[in-house]
Amino acid sequence: MTTLLVKWLVNALAIFLVGNYLRGIHIPDYQTALWAALFLGVLNVTIRPILKILSFPITIVTLGLFSFIVNGFTFWLAAKFIDGFRVDSFWWAVLGAFIVSFISTILNRIVLGSDGKIGSVEE
Repeated sequence: MTTLLVKWLVNALAIFLVGNYLRGIHIPDYQTALWAALFLGVLNVTIRPILKILSFPITIVTLGLFSFIVNGFTFWLAAKFIDGFRVDSFWWAVLGAFIVSFISTILNRIVLGSDGKIGSVEE
């Protein structure tokens, strides 16, 4: 449970940073980033697997590059549902999703370690 909470906070921080430094993505405050991270997490668990299955053939043809489009679509969709979270265009959403993913991966490695869990004991 603690690991899930930390990952949520890290993703919210990544979304907040991207919203403040990327001119095509707008996040007014950290509370909006928390809601965006929560909703994006729900979309990544529910909608994204369906989209990945449906787009599998084109993902194979593009050697995996189409997965960036799927990630951008879920990021753009989250912006449509969260008040205050605004993305200027679909391509800003693709870039934003890529950068949020990169930042959250780095921060999760720093905070949680390489195994991605809090409180792991090394033997």
